[in-house]
Amino acid sequence: MLETVLGVLAWLTRFSDPLAWLVLGTFTVGSLLEWYDVDRSWARRITVAGWVLFAVFWFTLIYHFAFVQKSIVEGIGTLVAVPAALYAGYLLTRGRDTLFVLSRAVAVMGLVYLPFETIVVLRQFVIEMVTRQTEVVMSLLGFEPAVVNSATVSPEKYDPFRATFKFYPEPNHAITYTIVTACTGIGSMAIFAGLVTAVDAPLGRKLRAFAVSIPIIYALNIVRNVFIGISFGYQYMDLFPNAVMTVFATDDPYMVSYFIADRILAQGLSVVALVGITWLVVRELPEVLVVVEDLLFMLTGTEYDLERALGAEQVRADGEGDG
Repeated sequence: MLETVLGVLAWLTRFSDPLAWLVLGTFTVGSLLEWYDVDRSWARRITVAGWVLFAVFWFTLIYHFAFVQKSIVEGIGTLVAVPAALYAGYLLTRGRDTLFVLSRAVAVMGLVYLPFETIVVLRQFVIEMVTRQTEVVMSLLGFEPAVVNSATVSPEKYDPFRATFKFYPEPNHAITYTIVTACTGIGSMAIFAGLVTAVDAPLGRKLRAFAVSIPIIYALNIVRNVFIGISFGYQYMDLFPNAVMTVFATDDPYMVSYFIADRILAQGLSVVALVGITWLVVRELPEVLVVVEDLLFMLTGTEYDLERALGAEQVRADGEGDG
């Protein structure tokens, strides 16, 4: 029975890319209609459909994140995203119009991220650029692994980009660490691009919000890649091997350092970093709090006035003349 369920989930992953574009198109149309639809009736219908499709999209990715990537953070996040998207659509049908802001944010996130995920030229550009910068930082720290074409490592799995680091922790054993789209930080940057773009605020404060989020995310992502590459490549995180191999269902002892460095430490700290960056953005652009308030309401069922609680109203008032 379990094998059948996993087989169906694996089969569904093939629909994730087409669904992503469909979700993007639906949210974009809904956002455009919101500008022209006086009573928002059609905008509401289209946007609710977008949230339902968004839930289906995340459902198709459960197998990928939980069983292929073996990511605890992303696996749990995907499971939560399915009912959360459906609930957002339900609340929008019930008249919670602040969710139009989050819907616009999702549309912008998709417009930023999907081209890099699906257009080869853009994907190659950003992956190879991040690879070179990761290589430079590694060399400054005294580590100089070879960087090779990823297709020479696994042509079925990777694009033919110069994006794979090759380490030799032992003379006769090579370990490879490949930079893929998820390693470029584009996903996190797309989140903040969506949040900042979606809210109604002066251009000056929006630009300041971009300035305290995008560069920090990019820099931290390079640090993340360096940390994972060195820790995995030289097996510096070979801790509690039996427990880690059991939890992540692997029989390869060399993967222990990777799972600890990436799936546990890096991904866990990424969540903390995103919370910190959100705080920096809110200081410049308190309008973003409407999205946070909606997310908290969906989680707890309680209304929050975060602008008043955090004293952010004065920031909004002081910045109204910007831009």
